[in-house]
Amino acid sequence: MRFKLLDTVVLNRDLQDRGLRKGDLGAVVEVYEPDGLEIEFVSASGKTEALVTLKESDVRAVADGDLIAVRRLDRSA
Repeated sequence: MRFKLLDTVVLNRDLQDRGLRKGDLGAVVEVYEPDGLEIEFVSASGKTEALVTLKESDVRAVADGDLIAVRRLDRSA
């Protein structure tokens, strides 16, 4: 397991049904063996917008060259 609790991760793919896009930041809130992660995605104000179970391959670690941006969450999906 390469991620641990409270790690900040970057989504590797769009999750259209949740309104999430590749590049969105989330936090690991649970780790499931062998390669499952519960990831929380929050708004800029701190409100939980999505809590999803993903595989390690669905996210990556934050890199030094990553830039944080703000966008509106599309709830119509």
